[in-house]
Amino acid sequence: MLRRVIACVALVFAATLAHAQTPADSRLKRIADSKTIKIGYRAAATPFSFVNAQTREPAGYTIDLCRLAAEWIGKSLNTPLTIEWVEMTTQNRFDMVADGRADMECGSSTVTLSRMKQVDFSSITFVESTGVVVRANTGIAKAGDLNGQRIAVAANTTNETALAELIKQGRIKATLVPVKDRDAGIAALEKGEVDGYASDKLLLVGARFQDAKALSMLPDDLSFEPYAIALPRGDWAFRLAVNSALAEVFRSGLIFKIFSKWFDQINLKPGPALLGAFSLGALPQ
Repeated sequence: MLRRVIACVALVFAATLAHAQTPADSRLKRIADSKTIKIGYRAAATPFSFVNAQTREPAGYTIDLCRLAAEWIGKSLNTPLTIEWVEMTTQNRFDMVADGRADMECGSSTVTLSRMKQVDFSSITFVESTGVVVRANTGIAKAGDLNGQRIAVAANTTNETALAELIKQGRIKATLVPVKDRDAGIAALEKGEVDGYASDKLLLVGARFQDAKALSMLPDDLSFEPYAIALPRGDWAFRLAVNSALAEVFRSGLIFKIFSKWFDQINLKPGPALLGAFSLGALPQ
């Protein structure tokens, strides 16, 4: 069913390309010439992007969406595409898209205006928020209970920006401890070097803690984190191709099957903000 839907819509897109010449500097031209699309992935952004322990291949919610986009683009170009997987980190993901080492970044990246100075983004694919995990024996039940505690957070992320602003406003009282990445934040928490670790909530759910029962996630939603696929800045033709593929996934309802695949196990259902994003992304042809 999925392949039939993609094939039908790709024919429409192929006809559109016949009347609208693809710019010479578009990634679509290189992709067509090389028959290869370079997809960036994160190795430990479970459940959005990670390496499957059995297959040793990238997997996850966003990875599934990017695989569909790659298949759709290949059909629209009338040539099967080979996926070249490119591993990325939190620090280099946007640089790698901007300089051509990857054509798209498929992880858990939040759309921000400042990031749009370097890359473009697809339609919104998920909506998250910042959460904080603390040791369960601290007696901290909500963000308002924080009173000078040291909270680790990955440096140069939207989580760090959001928490810094809340501290500036006096809405929470904590001291931020910037760390390199999620592994460093988890290690600092488990060693007792910090009192908590902040990240996107589902990334916290998917994190591998030594003793998860000894930890507690605070219930507060501390930021608005709209996720999307990072794309080359200014490349309208490639962005149109990716968004056309996503629009069909949203319109057809396939997005709910993909969502269920990754989130039914934690009993997560799409909330109003995410349902709105799916509706807005389901653009007509």
